[in-house]
Order: sequence, then C-alpha cells, then structure tokens
Amino acid sequence: MTDIIAADIGGTNARFARASLDAKGVPTLGTVRKYKVEDYPSLTACWAAFAADEKKDGSGDLPNAASIAFATAIGRDVIKLTNSNWVIRADTLAADLGMRTVRLVNDFEAVAFAVSRLPQENLPLLFGEDKPFPYDGGVTVMGPGTGLGVAMIAFDNGDPHVVATEGGHLDFAPLDHMEERILSYLRDKFLRVSTERIVSGPGLNNIYKAMATIGHERVVLMEDPELWQAALDGTDDFARRALERFCLCYGSVAGDLALAHGPHGVVLAGGLTQRMRDFLPQSGFHTRFKAKGRFESLMATVPIRCAIHDEIGLFGAAAAFREK
Repeated sequence: MTDIIAADIGGTNARFARASLDAKGVPTLGTVRKYKVEDYPSLTACWAAFAADEKKDGSGDLPNAASIAFATAIGRDVIKLTNSNWVIRADTLAADLGMRTVRLVNDFEAVAFAVSRLPQENLPLLFGEDKPFPYDGGVTVMGPGTGLGVAMIAFDNGDPHVVATEGGHLDFAPLDHMEERILSYLRDKFLRVSTERIVSGPGLNNIYKAMATIGHERVVLMEDPELWQAALDGTDDFARRALERFCLCYGSVAGDLALAHGPHGVVLAGGLTQRMRDFLPQSGFHTRFKAKGRFESLMATVPIRCAIHDEIGLFGAAAAFREK
C-alpha cells in the first residue's frame, strides 16, 4: 500500500483526505475534511489548517506525498484557479507544503481517473443503450459545479488514457428563441458567454434572472444553494422552469461534447448531477442530447451514465497519483 494525501481544490471548497493505494492504484480514502476556499488566503494556509486538524485528531504527521486536483488548467508555472483568488507556483509547491512528491491534475481529469476505476454499480445507466466502455474510442466525462468540468477517457486496446480539457469554456450555442434571448441578456453581463455561464451551479441563477427579465416576471432573488433547492423540490414554479431550461442546455452541451470526443459514451459526474439524477429522465435532457441532425439515431444509442461517489474528486485525485 502507498499512503498519500489526496486533495480536491475547487472554486468554493477545498477537500483533503489521507488515501491508501493498493497494487492496482485503487484508492481507499480516510476521513474527509472540507474547508471554504474564501476563508483562507492561500492553499498553503488551508493545508496548514488540514495538517493541524489531522494532528489534533491523533492522526499524526502527514505522508510526504500528495496528489492535488485543481479547478483550472494544469501545466503552467503559475496556476491561477478559475473561480477563486488562490495562486499556486508549481515549481515550489512541494516545498511550500512540506512534501517530497506532489502530483497536480485538473479537477475533472481527476474525476475521469475516478470513473475509469469505479465499479459498474457506481455507474448506473440514465439513457441510451446499456453498453460497456469502448475497447477503442472516447468517453466524455462532464458535470456542472462551480464551473463546468469536462474531461475525456480515450480507450486504446481497452486501456484508459485520461485527457484533461477545458470544454466548459466553449462558446454557448443557443438552439431556440428563448436561448437566443438568454444569450443576449448574458452578453450584456459577460460579453463572451461560455457554456459554463449556463451549465454550472451559478448558471441556474443566470438562467433564472434572464428568464425573469425577458418575461417581465416578478421573482424572489435567491442565492445559488437556495435556488437549487427550490428548483429541485418544486417549491418555486419559476425556479422549476429555470431548471427545466438548464436541463435542455445541459443535454445540448453534453451531445456536442460527445460528438467532439467520439460518441461512444458519456458519464455525468459531480454533486449537482447526483442531486438531479431523478429529475433528468423527466426533463428534456435526452431529447436535446439526441438532437444532432443526421446523427440523431446514433446519439440515441450512446450510453449516458451517472457517476455515484460521495467524494469522486478526492477518489480521482488519489487514483491519478501513479498515472502522472
């Protein structure tokens, strides 16, 4: 067994856990600790809080190796998180954290590593044909959170190779008059409207406010968590309508990405997707996913699965340790 620290650093929360890797690189996670990113000036400060909490609980000193998933593109000397103010210097990070070895991965790259190791019971089918992952070909892994995470698993002779992408930053493409008006509304706020301005946690609020403005509706303004709860519970009719529009857009974007990666399979991941799991089948998600003109019959067969794991980012960060 190899003991490391796994970390999943998003725009909202930072999660840490000890992890043990077996001979096949499948991790077992220890106690998960979660911290608000906005409460700490840097990753180093947050890491120190985690180390102190571990020692306080009697877990002792940390292992000297870590695998860290970040919600941004990896590969630059200076890493700026997409949705927070933390800045990470890759060349000094191991020393800054007191580690001998630190592996860095994109957050949805980590999720894709997790998907490649999850058992079948953790990947229930939502839509399409119940087929296994391809022997050769691409599988899209995606999910809304603070932004829209996208990665690809490229299978070659049955072996999975994870590829990080920034697919959430593609331009949003409206498919009907309402979405054209939503896009126009958001252009006044953001100028360029990427897919994650709409298909993400904050995206639901963007849709909600845009639809209210377009329809001259009187609505109660809510913070993102409250709005998501009202939409999923159905306690606010207009929030529910915004969620229905969200699912249409989610399906459209998922279909576009599947075509780009090779339409062999899609895995929807993340906490919001798990919360939407029962709502997605009654929404327009799959209709939009399939609506690709001459490829509609092919898209109808593509298996779309939901990744079920309480800490998929941490699990995937740990799983990536020996692969990077």
